[in-house]
Amino acid sequence: MKRFWLVFLSLGLIVAFSSTAMAVDVKLSGEFYVGGMYLDKTSFTKTTTGGNPSTAFYYQRLRARTDFTVSPGLKLITRFDAMERAWGAARFAPGVAPAADSAGTVAENENIAIDWVYIDYKSAIGTFLVGYMNYGTTGTVFGNNQASQARIRFIRPVGPIMMYASMSKVKENSKTAINPVPPATAAFADSDNDVYHLEGVYNWKNGRAGLNVNYYNYANTRPAAVPAANGSYRRTYFLFTPYVIAKFGPVSVQAEFNYLNGNDKYEDGVVKVAGVDKVTLENISAYIDATANFGMFYAGGSIAYVSGDDPGTNDKNEGGLINGGRDWNPCLIMFNYYDRAKWGGNLTGYGTTADTGLMANAWFFQFRGGVKPIDKLDVMASLSYANADKKPNATYLYNDYGWEVDLTATYKITNNLSYMVGAGYLFTGKYYKANLDANELNDDFLVINKLTLTF
Repeated sequence: MKRFWLVFLSLGLIVAFSSTAMAVDVKLSGEFYVGGMYLDKTSFTKTTTGGNPSTAFYYQRLRARTDFTVSPGLKLITRFDAMERAWGAARFAPGVAPAADSAGTVAENENIAIDWVYIDYKSAIGTFLVGYMNYGTTGTVFGNNQASQARIRFIRPVGPIMMYASMSKVKENSKTAINPVPPATAAFADSDNDVYHLEGVYNWKNGRAGLNVNYYNYANTRPAAVPAANGSYRRTYFLFTPYVIAKFGPVSVQAEFNYLNGNDKYEDGVVKVAGVDKVTLENISAYIDATANFGMFYAGGSIAYVSGDDPGTNDKNEGGLINGGRDWNPCLIMFNYYDRAKWGGNLTGYGTTADTGLMANAWFFQFRGGVKPIDKLDVMASLSYANADKKPNATYLYNDYGWEVDLTATYKITNNLSYMVGAGYLFTGKYYKANLDANELNDDFLVINKLTLTF
């Protein structure tokens, strides 16, 4: 028996040491930040009941990406967010709806949520990306709403142009084991949301230019479950996005234009507005930004526009489908999603007015200047103004969102660790009075500090 086991173990060792080992290289990268915020007013409405307090808290987020190189040209890429929460605050109630920029819910992100898992395969004919990956970003940072979506992408150079062809599954309403009774009936079997993308990018030494064309086929509003008052319709539209990012000597310039055109087609005879069975969609946004560097000093400015919906046109929708994006945060208070709105909440005025952190229905103007007295320190001040493109209805009195003054300082402690402190003051505009001039408003100010580690 001992001889049997000795022979058995010997054969096992021979097999083990002679087997081909599978080598997997792993690369880890990411970011961790901890911030603290004081917001003087939590709404624009002035009250005498003590119902509009200030707020102050700390918050954090870990984001980690892992690239597993299985073999030359073949990778598995993952990314997760973890411990995304305000320190010591109440936890978010568990639900099923994903967070705006994640494949996981808000509650899952407070613990851990995996956003990306996809294959990156470089073949002889081009690169294939398949799985859950980044979605909603192109061109400049303006208009970008980074999110996680299931996609298939194909990337291939065509002469001097890099081409990107993609398909994104935004919403699936077909019957599955988890969704045994989908909202679609037999009459409305097609009720998914899909997006098809084609982008071409030309790169040169000091810049790049591109054109991204997206086709949206949104059918989730077709099922009978849609409220009858709104009818059942299919939304289809194209979004054209030309952009350029370039440097000319000491001046860096970036510009982007977005044009959306399509329609909401009512299919069941029930329409939202009598006599209108098709609503034309036509939204526009634009952005131009320039910064000039003069040694230790720099100065620049931005102009941005997002069209608003004209309430007088029942058969057209001129606004509300595109915005300035969650990723573009030009101020500390106004149109700031990732610090002020995400963590401090919306700033509401009277009626339905609110700053949700996303620029919408607006003109925006900013002038900024800064100094870098040493390599590790960057001090910047900015002055910004915004006003509404369209008043929501005829009873609204004003269209100015207000003026904001910001001052920030960022110090690079090490190559991977930086500390930012900033303060912003918003002179609240009369737009937030809505339809009554007697409504009183609060100005607002914010103080923030943030420690960021990259790896």
